[in-house]
Amino acid sequence: MNYEVVVVGGGIGGLTTAALLAARGVNVCLFERQSRVGGCVANFEHPGYSFEPTAGLYSGWQKSGVYERLFSELSVKAPEIRRLSPYMVRLPNRFDVPVSENWDEFAETLCRTFPECAETAVSFYRDLFDIAQLWIDANNGFRTSSEAKIHDVLKYRDQLTSQHLTGTSPRFRRFVDVQLQTFTQSPSDECSYLYSAIALTAPHRGLWAIRGGAQTLADALAGSLKQSGGVLRLNSPVLRLAYGPDGAAIGVDLLSGERITTTRAIVSNLTIWDTYGKLIGLSRTPASITAHLKRLRGWGAYLLFADMNEAAASRLSADADHFLVLTDLHENLAYEPDEMQLVFSAAPQWDPRAPMGHRAVTILTFTDVEDWFSFHEDETAHEKQDQMMLETSWNRLHSALPELGDGIEVIETATPQTFYETTRRKLGMVGAPGSTFAGVSPDQKFSVTHLPNVFLVGDTVCPGSGLEAVCQSAIALTDHLVSSRLARTHNN
Repeated sequence: MNYEVVVVGGGIGGLTTAALLAARGVNVCLFERQSRVGGCVANFEHPGYSFEPTAGLYSGWQKSGVYERLFSELSVKAPEIRRLSPYMVRLPNRFDVPVSENWDEFAETLCRTFPECAETAVSFYRDLFDIAQLWIDANNGFRTSSEAKIHDVLKYRDQLTSQHLTGTSPRFRRFVDVQLQTFTQSPSDECSYLYSAIALTAPHRGLWAIRGGAQTLADALAGSLKQSGGVLRLNSPVLRLAYGPDGAAIGVDLLSGERITTTRAIVSNLTIWDTYGKLIGLSRTPASITAHLKRLRGWGAYLLFADMNEAAASRLSADADHFLVLTDLHENLAYEPDEMQLVFSAAPQWDPRAPMGHRAVTILTFTDVEDWFSFHEDETAHEKQDQMMLETSWNRLHSALPELGDGIEVIETATPQTFYETTRRKLGMVGAPGSTFAGVSPDQKFSVTHLPNVFLVGDTVCPGSGLEAVCQSAIALTDHLVSSRLARTHNN
C-alpha cells in the first residue's frame, strides 16, 4: 500500500495531524498498535466507571483558540466542553489558594496568602503575563512592535524560573513548584522561564472540562479522519521505518511483515525516545542526538482511580473538583514531586462517569520510572511495590484532604508498567522531558528530525504545555506539509 503521508501513533498529536491532512485532501493513513485511539490520554474503563488518566484541566477552548480553528476544518462536531471554576492549590494545614481567571481577584489572593512577599509575588506573575502574550502573538502570526521584542522573549528559553523568584518566600516558591510540576513536569529550578510563562498563565486564559475526557476528543478526531477519506488502522503495530537503497526513509514496516510506502512524509507520534530508538533506529541516529536523548528525563505517573460519593464532594472547599496538593513544604530541600505533591481530579457532576450519586476520581502522583522496571523473576515484586505505593499515596491523600473521610474508595491503580503495556512509551514515561523547552523559535512550531521527510509530533516535543500545545504543533506541521505539497505540485 502507498500513501502520501503515514502517521505512526494514535495519540492526540498524531490524530490531529492525520485528521487535518485528510480534511485537506491528503492521502493519509494512521497506524495505532492498540484497539482504540487516545494513547496516554485514553480513559481507563471499569464496569460502571470511566476514569481520565490526566488532571482533567484543558486550555485552548476559548473563542478563536486552537480548537475552534481545528474543528472549523473537520467534518465532525467538537466535543462538549464547559468552563471550569478555579482549581485549588492546597498548601499544608489545609490552606486553599484558588487560581482564578480574574487578575484582580488572583492578585488579591496572592497578597492575602503570601503577605511576606506580596509585592514580589504579584510582580512575578505580571511579568509572566507579558512574556506569555508575546509568545502567543508570535505563534499566531501577529507582528509585535519590533523584532527586538521577539528576541527578548526568546532569551527566556535559556533562563530558569528560579532566577526570577528572588525575593519571594519558600511558601510562594512551593506554590509555583506544585503548579509547574503538574503542567510541565519540572519545578522552578529546572523549568525554562518561557515555559513557565506559558504554563502558569494558561489557567488565567481559561480552563475547561471535556465531556467524557480527552478520550472524546481523540474519538472525534478519529471519526473525522475516516469521514474525510483517511485510513485508520487499529491493532497495527509499526516495527520500524523502511529504508531505500540510498538510505532514505520510504515508509514503515509493520509487525505483521507488511510494508507501507509513502511519497511525502512520515509523522511519528511516538515519544522522542521511541521515535529514534525504535522507529528510526539507533544505528541510524546521529551520535549527538543519541547523547542528547540520554540526558533527557521524564517522570512516570502512579494513578489511583477512585469512587467518591457526593457527600464527600460537597465537603471539599468551594465544591472544587481539582486540587493541586502540596503535602509538605520541605523548604530547605530540593523539590521532590514524588514525595511532596498529589493531583486530585474529580469528574464534573454534569459529566457522569460513575454510578448515580458518585464521582469518578483520579489521584496522580509522580514516580521515578526506573524504580518500576528493575528485573524481577515474577510479578510478585511489582505487585508488592504497587501495594506499598497505594498505601503511601492513600495515607498522604487523607492527610492532605481529611474532609474526604470514608466517602472515597479505591477502584484500581495504574503504574508506569501499566502505561508501558498499553502505550509502549519508553519506561511508561508520560508527558514531556520536563527540563527542556522544545520550541526553538516562533517560526519552528513543530519538530523535525535529521531525515528530511520524517517529523515528530506529540507531548514530548511540542513547544508548550498540555494538549493545547500538542494540537497547535500538529496544526503547524500540517500547514507545512500541505504548503510544501502545493509548492511541489506547482513546480511540476
